Amino acid sequence: MKRAHVLLLVTLVMVLGACAAGENPTLGVETLDGELAGFWLGLWQGIIAPITFVISLFTDGINVYEVHNNGNWYDFGFVLGAGILFGGGRKRRKKAKE
Repeated sequence: MKRAHVLLLVTLVMVLGACAAGENPTLGVETLDGELAGFWLGLWQGIIAPITFVISLFTDGINVYEVHNNGNWYDFGFVLGAGILFGGGRKRRKKAKE
């Protein structure tokens, strides 16, 4: 039984390690058009992420996440936009009838 636990732990660590984000070599590097995605573009792309994801399955030129971004502000906008779309993670409570 102990061996099974060790195997499960090693497998779990490997799976979680595979999900770790890698370094972005295009962070802070402008596109060929001279553009760099910031907070507002991150917010917009977070809101439209589900639609963009579906389109990206069929089109090679469309990505869900803009890799040419200014870093943390773009990431914050993207996560905020996705959170707005999906309800912000808050639970809705039904009011008790009196």
